[in-house]
Amino acid sequence: MTTAGEAIDAEAGHAHWLRIAQEIADDLATDAVDREQAGKAPFDEVARLREAGLLTLPVLAGPGAGGADWRTAYAVVRTISAADGAIGYLLGCHYFLSSSARFFASPALATRVEQESAARQWCWGGGLVSCEPSPGLTPTARGYVLNGRQSRVTGVGVADRLVVRATRPGSGDPLAVLVDPAHPGVVYVDDEDTFGQRLAASGSVEFDSVPVTADDVFGSLSSDEGALPPFAGLAAPTARLVSVQFCLGVAEGLLAEVREYSRVVNSSWQPSAQHSWPGGPSRDPYVLSVYGELTVAARSASALADQAVEALGRGFARGEDLDDDECAEIAVLASVAESAASRAAQEITTRALDVIGARAAFLRHGFDRFWRNARTHTLREPVADRLREVGDYFLNGAHPPFTIPS
Repeated sequence: MTTAGEAIDAEAGHAHWLRIAQEIADDLATDAVDREQAGKAPFDEVARLREAGLLTLPVLAGPGAGGADWRTAYAVVRTISAADGAIGYLLGCHYFLSSSARFFASPALATRVEQESAARQWCWGGGLVSCEPSPGLTPTARGYVLNGRQSRVTGVGVADRLVVRATRPGSGDPLAVLVDPAHPGVVYVDDEDTFGQRLAASGSVEFDSVPVTADDVFGSLSSDEGALPPFAGLAAPTARLVSVQFCLGVAEGLLAEVREYSRVVNSSWQPSAQHSWPGGPSRDPYVLSVYGELTVAARSASALADQAVEALGRGFARGEDLDDDECAEIAVLASVAESAASRAAQEITTRALDVIGARAAFLRHGFDRFWRNARTHTLREPVADRLREVGDYFLNGAHPPFTIPS
């Protein structure tokens, strides 16, 4: 049971990290447009996060650990995403991947990996999504070697460690594997020529006889029923809620910028002269209605996200006592939240520009980067898949399949 003193400490820590995140977000916002248009690998941005102590936030113990819970980590991702969506998503993926050993490895190995990561301030990248043939993991006298190629790897251009999906030859069992990208057999292929998420340092990775120790193999990623314990199943909603916070952050970030532009420049949607509204655009019923609708969309999605985060926290508290039904309920709540956040992000990043009008297209404002970042992400994570899972659970009681987003 949490005592009153622990609750106060947790809230103080939450507020502390949000202040730091807001300071970093304000810093990133000052040159977000220029950096996004330049599209350079985000080494400087990762350095800012590292210097602020944000890379080690979810690590609970050991030198350099941030000691924060997932509620705080998600709030930080959302805050950073509002200023720079690609960096916010990069940070969220880092949080999930750097915590992946908690779900798939033994407790002792997970603690050792996380504490070493915190002490060395590692930035993590990778990808565990199943969408193509994975690299193969072949046993050797000293452990394993990894060969093959994996695409859609987030953060690979700047990461100190990668977690990737590999298959065991013969059985084809999928495994989560830790890799040091500094090994000469690891080759980064910069082939992510997308119109958004340009600072997420994503791309493909080729592995050529890369040695892997037994401790670098965290465990199974099998989606077969009963293959994973319920606690490991929490990996999927944990990752999905990174997607949720990214979508909400991008949507709220654009709303804030458009509102400030409307207030300062006073040049929102310009109707024809015969339909001008007394008091200017800020009193125009059309403009007010659009802002009202988008605010409702953002706050509704935010409320669903809060429910899912609270449920995930209860799941973590249950630990090994968590059962399959409880895990399924948490996974469904995460899918509900992701569906709402995805739709809100797409609607807001499109319609918010309407209240600015033609001037929203000016490159110097950079309003388009919000839409491009959101749309690139939502194309990779189709909302239809989440809705199907939610519907099947509601109608038939079917547990969602174990899938980790890209």
